[in-house]
Amino acid sequence: MRLMGSGIDWDDAFANGPYIDGAEAYPGCWGRQADAWRAASRGRLDIDYGSGPRNRLDLFLPEGTPRGLVVFVHGGYWLKFDKSTWSHLAAGPVARGWAVALPSYTLAPEATLPQITHEIAQATTVAAGKVAGPIHLAGHSAGGHLVTRMVCADVALSVRARLGHVVSISGLHDLRPLMATKMATDLRLTRADAEAESAALRTPHPGARVTAWVGGHERPEFLRQSAVLREAWARAGVDARLVVDGTRHHFDVIAGLADADSELTEALLGD
Repeated sequence: MRLMGSGIDWDDAFANGPYIDGAEAYPGCWGRQADAWRAASRGRLDIDYGSGPRNRLDLFLPEGTPRGLVVFVHGGYWLKFDKSTWSHLAAGPVARGWAVALPSYTLAPEATLPQITHEIAQATTVAAGKVAGPIHLAGHSAGGHLVTRMVCADVALSVRARLGHVVSISGLHDLRPLMATKMATDLRLTRADAEAESAALRTPHPGARVTAWVGGHERPEFLRQSAVLREAWARAGVDARLVVDGTRHHFDVIAGLADADSELTEALLGD
């Protein structure tokens, strides 16, 4: 679908699979890795954080007292996936001594984006009540949108004072172009919500430390989305950085979280 006068096919701009070799194999691979990680890990599954059927989180724990908490929020354009596909991405931080919480959330169209944002704030608060210390947030794609929303001044997050680094991995921060896509109907996305939920258009909380991390072989729109967030928030006076990760694309840019020694895990934990 083209936005009148723009010359851009926005459905294509946000399409990742057609531009990634072997894209169809990734979901199955993620699922197998996640299953294997859960079977070998320490933690608690399906902790309630709200009243909805998908308001559940998994909490994975290191040996000994955790150094802090990482919350990882999954992507899928707010329309698909759940926490169980991504368990293995806890491996890197857990090996470094951090607890990791992975929440599911109510998907669109059942929930609107403002409702999903509220659920992630609830999940973060509940997870924070179970693990002491600093809280670092990471999210991929739509999850990158959701974690950056946690440091926007208009979002009520009772544990914000404990927030450390926030890493948005291939995140979406200017949602206005989504109004010109077919998925806007499934998202029940209104113009008002697209603007209100765009982190790049919101005021970040003072003292926030945010990295927009994006693969060097991403679609141009995802590169733009990360650059827009960094520029807008750096101008607002926060510590906002942009990292373009080599030849990574949208489906493998998150892989580093499974590795304790990766640059992505190092950047997230900052220790």
